[in-house]
Amino acid sequence: MHSPLPLAALVLSALPLAASAEMIEKASPHTVAQTLDRLEAAVTGAGATIFARIDHAGGAAKIGAELRPTEVLIFGNPALGTPAMQDAQTAGLDLPLRVLAYRDADGRVRVAYHAPADLVATHGLPADAAYLAKMTGALEALTAKAVAAE
Repeated sequence: MHSPLPLAALVLSALPLAASAEMIEKASPHTVAQTLDRLEAAVTGAGATIFARIDHAGGAAKIGAELRPTEVLIFGNPALGTPAMQDAQTAGLDLPLRVLAYRDADGRVRVAYHAPADLVATHGLPADAAYLAKMTGALEALTAKAVAAE
């Protein structure tokens, strides 16, 4: 006699497999704080809005835990984000854009962000949307400024 599949297995087998998100990473010759300072200057210089800067290591320290320097900058441009959310309001879960800067276990500083093209699979946005190309170009240019050697 065969035992019935557990309910959890049935539910999980019915879910579509999530597309693997593409994470873009770049090395930075600067500290985490300097890298995000440079990114922040590039973002404001480009006319975009800074919404938040989150210091994860600072948060960890508040609970007595250690975390290598890790910060996130959340920023955007309503001229790009609004059309994306008009196409799929759920894109608001992943917008505004965010870039993580962190010091890895080997002491190297890195910046990381998800490719805007991931929004296509996640939220059903049109793959040929002009705003996705603009977001991609902006993230590439802004992070390049943040990690550029002086």
